Amino acid sequence: MALNTEEREQFLAEPHIAALAVDSGAEDRAPLAVPIWYQYAPGGDIWIMTGADSRKDKLITAAGRFSLLVERVTPTVRYVSVEGPVTERISATRDQLVELASRYLPADKVDGYVTMATGDHGEQVVIRMRPQRWVSSDLGGF
Repeated sequence: MALNTEEREQFLAEPHIAALAVDSGAEDRAPLAVPIWYQYAPGGDIWIMTGADSRKDKLITAAGRFSLLVERVTPTVRYVSVEGPVTERISATRDQLVELASRYLPADKVDGYVTMATGDHGEQVVIRMRPQRWVSSDLGGF
């Protein structure tokens, strides 16, 4: 059964690991599909963080849009897939890195992760996407 707008937005707002998909730009390659952390609040844009000039960054910039798929298997099989255009690409801030890490990591691990990421990941960018097309389902009724 498809989720209504409130249900799908609330589910997307939960801290799931997403599968990001973007056109690879090559006829002989499938779309790039990789796991990624993301941030979302109902009614707003989705944002991700990735390395500046990384393959993801270059492909998203070239395509101008990407998709995210989030899912769970318990207590019911539920998923939300969302696709839309890029609305902004900006240099990432330390505060955004802390916000994203805090969404996924225990509080006592955030500072260590931020220190490591700041030193090891190089320049990061935030890419915002406006949800345009949604596909969702909850198979809990079966």
